Amino acid sequence: MFRFSVVYAVLSVSLLVVSGAGQHVHSHDAMADVNKSIAGSSTGILLLAHGGKQNWNEEVKRIAASVEQKYPTEVAFGMASKQSIQTAADRLVARGVKEIVAVPLFISSHSSVITSTEYLLGLREEAPPEVAVFAKMSHDHGADASHALMDKSFDPTSPVTSAVPIRMVPALGRHGLVADILSARAASISKKPKNEVVVIVAHGPVSDAENDKWLADMGALADAIRRTSQFKQIDYLTVRDDAPEPVRARATADLRAVVERASKRGNRVLLVPLLLSYGGIEEGVKKRLEGLDFVMPAQGLLPDERLSQWVLESAKRK
Repeated sequence: MFRFSVVYAVLSVSLLVVSGAGQHVHSHDAMADVNKSIAGSSTGILLLAHGGKQNWNEEVKRIAASVEQKYPTEVAFGMASKQSIQTAADRLVARGVKEIVAVPLFISSHSSVITSTEYLLGLREEAPPEVAVFAKMSHDHGADASHALMDKSFDPTSPVTSAVPIRMVPALGRHGLVADILSARAASISKKPKNEVVVIVAHGPVSDAENDKWLADMGALADAIRRTSQFKQIDYLTVRDDAPEPVRARATADLRAVVERASKRGNRVLLVPLLLSYGGIEEGVKKRLEGLDFVMPAQGLLPDERLSQWVLESAKRK
């Protein structure tokens, strides 16, 4: 669990005000303004994130620090980890919020992590079977989770308790800001768009039904990129790393076929991962495409300040 102090966020804002205005501004006044803004907010943001390597976690914390300028914000790292979620919710309540908005910093809402989290937040009556699986997993991920919760009376498979209402908004999905970031990643490695094929690749879920929903969202993202770019073609696939071997093998064959076909037609292939951050999945994609020609951008969706904007927009959803 990670807590952002108001002082940290305020100092960041003060520096921005001084440099951006081109004139001297007393930091005390800037701090007072931000403190007033945060203190006056009755909404707290519970930012849900998978968690991973230190650099990935730091990017999530930077997003939270940015959002903290508008709303009290706490991060819960882990995959449907009740311990992390409960600690973050308790901290928000202690900070005086009247409602909590859970914002999942995940690629898709169509996954067992999301449905399990909905149950833990009291937003779904029946517990998905995966809740018990996630409860047995390690959710360390560098978070400073409260050890006070780790006692014999703590049930990691039951919903959290909260003195204030909690609601949850959708994950990134097909949001326009995601399409903008993907387009920017493709542009960063583009040379002649009219001779280039963009292939958007995502991890994907296990089940076929959920995969269809992932692909529908990815199709909407591809359509948005087409409207604002000159790329010859935009394809999209999932690799489904966690699915059974026959499913993974079929996904690999499909991916190789798309890349190979585009290359044989004289196109340059831009492989753009729909991943929050690089941390291993992209290396697996490269391995699947050994022997084929393609280029890949240097980063996933993170870091990008537009994701902070997405969190702020999500907080206003009803």
